[in-house]
Amino acid sequence: MAVYLGMLRVVRLCAGRPEVLGARGGLSRVWQEARLWGVRPLSSGEVDHTAPLPIGGLSYIQGNTKLRLINKTVGWCLDATAQKIPDKEALVVFHENIRLTFAQLKEQVDKAAAGLLSIGLRKGDRLGMWGPNSYAWVLIQLATAQAGIILVSVNPAYQAPELEYALKKVGCKALVFPKQFKTQQYYNILKQICPEVEKAKPGALKSQRLPDLTIVISVDTPLPGTLFLDDVVAAGNQEQHLAQLRHTQKFLSCHDPINIQFTSVGQRSQVPSPGDNRQSQGGHALPLQHRKQLQHDRGAPATVTEGEGVPAQPGLPGILQGRAACWAPPCWLEELASRASGPTVDPASCLHLQTAEKSRMVLPTPLYHCLGSVGGTMVSLMHGVTLILSSPVFDGKKALEAISRERGSFLYGTPTMFVDILNQPDFSSYDISAICGGVIAGSPVPPELIRAIINKMNMKELVVAYGTTENSPVTFMNFPEDTMEQKAESVGRVMPHTEAQIMNMETRTLAELNTPGELCIRGYCVMQGYWGDPQKTDEVIGQDKWYRTGDIAVMDEQGFCRIVGRAKDMIIRGGENIYPAELEDFFHTHPQVQDVQVVGVKDNRMGEEICACIRLKKGEKTTAEEIKAFCKGKISHFKIPRYIVFVTDYPLTVSGKVQKFKLREQMEQRLNL
Repeated sequence: MAVYLGMLRVVRLCAGRPEVLGARGGLSRVWQEARLWGVRPLSSGEVDHTAPLPIGGLSYIQGNTKLRLINKTVGWCLDATAQKIPDKEALVVFHENIRLTFAQLKEQVDKAAAGLLSIGLRKGDRLGMWGPNSYAWVLIQLATAQAGIILVSVNPAYQAPELEYALKKVGCKALVFPKQFKTQQYYNILKQICPEVEKAKPGALKSQRLPDLTIVISVDTPLPGTLFLDDVVAAGNQEQHLAQLRHTQKFLSCHDPINIQFTSVGQRSQVPSPGDNRQSQGGHALPLQHRKQLQHDRGAPATVTEGEGVPAQPGLPGILQGRAACWAPPCWLEELASRASGPTVDPASCLHLQTAEKSRMVLPTPLYHCLGSVGGTMVSLMHGVTLILSSPVFDGKKALEAISRERGSFLYGTPTMFVDILNQPDFSSYDISAICGGVIAGSPVPPELIRAIINKMNMKELVVAYGTTENSPVTFMNFPEDTMEQKAESVGRVMPHTEAQIMNMETRTLAELNTPGELCIRGYCVMQGYWGDPQKTDEVIGQDKWYRTGDIAVMDEQGFCRIVGRAKDMIIRGGENIYPAELEDFFHTHPQVQDVQVVGVKDNRMGEEICACIRLKKGEKTTAEEIKAFCKGKISHFKIPRYIVFVTDYPLTVSGKVQKFKLREQMEQRLNL
């Protein structure tokens, strides 16, 4: 499903050389090239105040192509930034009391990358990162990119069946995780599907259910059968392993896959009951490239990749390439870069009166989501922006504390997060005078919320953007100087180097302007495909390379796009994408359930909440509390329905199909929503 993002443009990067960077030269060469496309503040003379317009009264538009795409890897960008501003603060992990400059971060990343190679990982291997926001998450994200290893972003809330599906789907060779966070016992969950780990030799795991998994790394505590992350990093400090890293980097390309994100695409799937060996939760993994992630970050201090709809449940894993970013092909850098040279900037605004190097980004959003990993880590890397992780998981109070203590310039968050931040009882006691703008992403944004954020937090540079995980993810975005109404009522205009068209759902011809139809996207930003699933890839990407988003949209004469609905039934709860079919299949494993239909019902705080409408078997009785208890430990906490409603029938069509829109209306009335 689609995702809405907010994006800021502080600076732009001048285009780098278009050829793919092979062996990275000496430090002087990297520095010389970095000077050609380094971060610098925009001036009014650099801004082209023209925007592409739809053609011929039809809903087709092509973004600016004046600025060339960048062909660099994530590692190259880290090297360049560390050489340009070595003593600038790069990363602040608020809850771990960690501070690193760009020079220090690069040193640790290089050692971690060399350490990963020293334990047997190689270019193209998949490594899963499973845990909440932490220094280790950023370290592993950048280290895998440096070594050509593909990072698999694993939702930290996954339970055993979900974890097993994700690891099997993409063939993870390594998994990195903490022992525990709050009630989530990571090591114990892994043992449920991989009992061999307790007696395994560290680095030589042999698992019956996870045959590809051979390396397990513990982040914070030495555990039986695991390697300790500190030891892996220490091993990478040896010259022989650093030399191996330098050799590996000679063969890295911006077109290499760098990150896999999971997204749901509507397949009916099943979560197996204990002892059941059926495949769980048929979803899709999307691999993204260096190039795509970097292009998206190139023109903005904050941006997100992939649908980043960003995958919240096991779905199709997508392939992302890695120019300068961590997971998609060249699209990201180019789109943002082109955006930055388009009608993007009000030179008088606070964002543009300072360089990116003076900017400080507060990130309360999860790193497993592309808003965090690409919009956060990659933007920091590309623009020399200080990245501040405010808490392991979202905490509105901690976000405000980070803004106040660290003088945060930008704030990222989903609509739900912003609502919580604005409603903190002691909100007025925090000094938020340094805030200029931010990113809002993850689900549709109510107009009144945008007004409240801008007015109450003085985030005048807040803009709204739209994309899907499959598109790395941003394809439409507002400009900072767009009016309040344009930001509240649209998702902006098309990104650079990107084509968009709206197709009539019945005739499959171009829709006229101001006429709803299915939004389709073509350009560098489109994913390579769903990992190991060419059939599903062919269903969404045609031979003409147009990607069908499944979202219903309208385009006006100025090229502004408005999302009016979605063709899929996905529920977006607080920025998490939840597909009803997965939950329906899960509830069918309950011995008392005859039938179940899952719908999303409106909620002022979360946007949508999950409502499970259950028909019990004849003679059976149970309670909502017992149903919820059945869910715990089997599915992620955010997938457990808030509402359990017992029904005797469903609204049906003449042909006997359930009318979910009517069921949703019935439930909202019944629940007084």
